[in-house]
Amino acid sequence: MDAKTCILKLSYVGVLNFATVDQNGLPQVRCISAVHYEENSFWFLTARGKEFYHQLIEDGHVQILVYTRFKEMIRVSAVAKRLPDEVQESCRNTIWEEQPYMENVYPNGTREILEAFEIKDMQMEYFNLGTHPIGRYYYTVGNAEPIVKGYHISDACIQCGTCAEGCPQNAIDEGEPFVIHQDHCLQCGRCYENCPVQAIERL
Repeated sequence: MDAKTCILKLSYVGVLNFATVDQNGLPQVRCISAVHYEENSFWFLTARGKEFYHQLIEDGHVQILVYTRFKEMIRVSAVAKRLPDEVQESCRNTIWEEQPYMENVYPNGTREILEAFEIKDMQMEYFNLGTHPIGRYYYTVGNAEPIVKGYHISDACIQCGTCAEGCPQNAIDEGEPFVIHQDHCLQCGRCYENCPVQAIERL
């Protein structure tokens, strides 16, 4: 698995769930299907009158989530940026060619109300619940900062084995200190809660 494959899987799913925050600090989620995919980026359309559009213009931060029939979750965190005026028409035309159903939504030239935004610099998380142990991998595209999440066992570890014994995915190995395999960690926090000497830190 890699970032390019994750983007390809996004295109297979087709409908992306976009989350933003409104002016009152409340979460907002909507489905977007008018999307065009490149190898290392993608762009999408939304109408100027929608709250989604204004949230993108004012802030731009989005989180995108899809879930495949193979029990794979792909999450993208990024800032969506409006594409320049000179490419807006060609972007709309490209999506119309790729997804002709859009003519039913915005017929007879009404597509001009739509504007294109690009997702380019992104953090990606791939989480596969269909394997044992589970798989969790992080990627960056463009100039995005790497993601740091999960738990870490510090040098305060006394090698008692409580964390390893209680891990649902057997993702902790013996050592000095014990080691959490981040690629297989559920990030459930069971080790963190049960460590008798509080040697486990949340990243």
